[in-house]
Amino acid sequence: MFTIEHDFDATVITLIDEGSASLEEDVTICAFEECITLEQLDAITGEPMRLTLSMAQARDLAAALNLPEGSYRIAK
Repeated sequence: MFTIEHDFDATVITLIDEGSASLEEDVTICAFEECITLEQLDAITGEPMRLTLSMAQARDLAAALNLPEGSYRIAK
């Protein structure tokens, strides 16, 4: 399950892990104009962990999801 919210300066997507198997904490993805952040609560420390991707890294990730194993460079 996931939710999508449009805030003033970002689009916020929350991924909710559902099911009976070992569940992970929710992941919140915030898409800003200049970067994308991913946040997840660390179950051990209770502190949020944040990863920031540049827009170029986000484009590379999107492309990588549909490619076979290998090394790639996206032409501009």
